[in-house]
Amino acid sequence: MSDPQNQNEGAEETFISHLVELRDRIIRAGISVIVVFVGLVYWAPDIFRLLARPLMNNLPKDGKMIVTDVTGSFFVPMKVTMLVAFVIALPFVLYQIWAFVAPGLYQHEKKLVGPLVGSSYTLFLCGMAFAYFVVFPTIFRVMAHYNAPLGAEMTTDIDNYLSFVLTMFIAFGVTFEVPIVVVLLVRMGVLTVKKLKEIRPYVIVGAFVVSAVVTPPDVFSQLILAIPLIVLYEAGIIAARLFVNKTVTTENEEKAAS
Repeated sequence: MSDPQNQNEGAEETFISHLVELRDRIIRAGISVIVVFVGLVYWAPDIFRLLARPLMNNLPKDGKMIVTDVTGSFFVPMKVTMLVAFVIALPFVLYQIWAFVAPGLYQHEKKLVGPLVGSSYTLFLCGMAFAYFVVFPTIFRVMAHYNAPLGAEMTTDIDNYLSFVLTMFIAFGVTFEVPIVVVLLVRMGVLTVKKLKEIRPYVIVGAFVVSAVVTPPDVFSQLILAIPLIVLYEAGIIAARLFVNKTVTTENEEKAAS
């Protein structure tokens, strides 16, 4: 019979080794972000100007952004640069997470996680790009149109602008993750493709509710979030039908071969 004390000591050592590995991987992930940040910090003002371009292109002639905080002109570009560094280093950060959890996964789960993580990162970047190149110019153009009859000067504080664009980046980045969420729900058996089709009307209503909360209160701005959300939901249904069926077939073949 095995000694319970030895079993407890072994379990404790395993737990501590996992904590040590987790700490090391968090440190590596943090260092990767810092290294990228240090490499970009010299161009922090240029990075912020690039972020502000959609607004600046729609300001009146000689229009400018303002700074209401004494340290805002320094810290806001630093925040933007740190966020850019995190996005660039995110593949390495995700790899560290993957390397930590992979030993505890089954082989078919490993095959599933890799494509899902890669797809999630790509889709999030696509959502941010859609917000930057399509949503921002549209919203700022509409807002400038509303301000003109009022004789109001369209301008904003750089810190408020950063908060706005971060909200939009997160909103559209998460929106573009809808196909991944749909695939996971079907893969885990929470929903079926048939059920996803049945709740389609509720999803459409929900898409417009979410867009009304997140975007400015004009119809056009709400449509440019609601429509992609609905389209991505449909794409998720198609992907779930193809991907999940293929995965289940592969697993059945593996079980039959073993």
